[in-house]
Amino acid sequence: MKHARTTRGFTLIEVLAALLILSLLALMSYRGLGAVLDAREHVRLETDKWRRVAVFFTRFERDVQLAAPRPVRTAGGIAPPWRGQATVTPDTQLEFSRFASSEGVDSARRIGYRLNDKQEIELWLWPGLDIAPDARPARYTVLSGVAKFELQYLNPSLVWADAWPASPADVSLPLAVRLRVVLASNEEIVRVFALKS
Repeated sequence: MKHARTTRGFTLIEVLAALLILSLLALMSYRGLGAVLDAREHVRLETDKWRRVAVFFTRFERDVQLAAPRPVRTAGGIAPPWRGQATVTPDTQLEFSRFASSEGVDSARRIGYRLNDKQEIELWLWPGLDIAPDARPARYTVLSGVAKFELQYLNPSLVWADAWPASPADVSLPLAVRLRVVLASNEEIVRVFALKS
């Protein structure tokens, strides 16, 4: 006597249940992958932002370290070696004479920093130390996304001043400069740089 072998397949309900489970797993995987990709992009943007901030502070520190106690001749007369303005003007907020770097990649020149109306800190570079009557500085954006750019200067009495020099006849450099930057994303960075004078 032969036994009849019955083959049994999946019922429609079992197939639909399996498809439902697989679609839920796929949806959870998609959302998880999306969260990982979003986190990766956020980390990349934050890393790029802080890298640009670090490059700016490195540049600013190098320029300040090379500050020269040399007044400059301009079309309007003699300008002090270091001029920091407390109020925002179309000119630079900070302007000073700088020696050439020891690497020999740049020359002694007059440089300046200012925050423009596009929330960018600009670096102004004049061709040399003395400024010809029609000389215009080259302007470069060194940091963008900046809400505030504030500077203070340490005088010989060890008091922070908002402007430098205190008198037009003063040709000395401050002992240090305190830089406060508030980024558009509300992070605040305060750094103090000593001058080699």
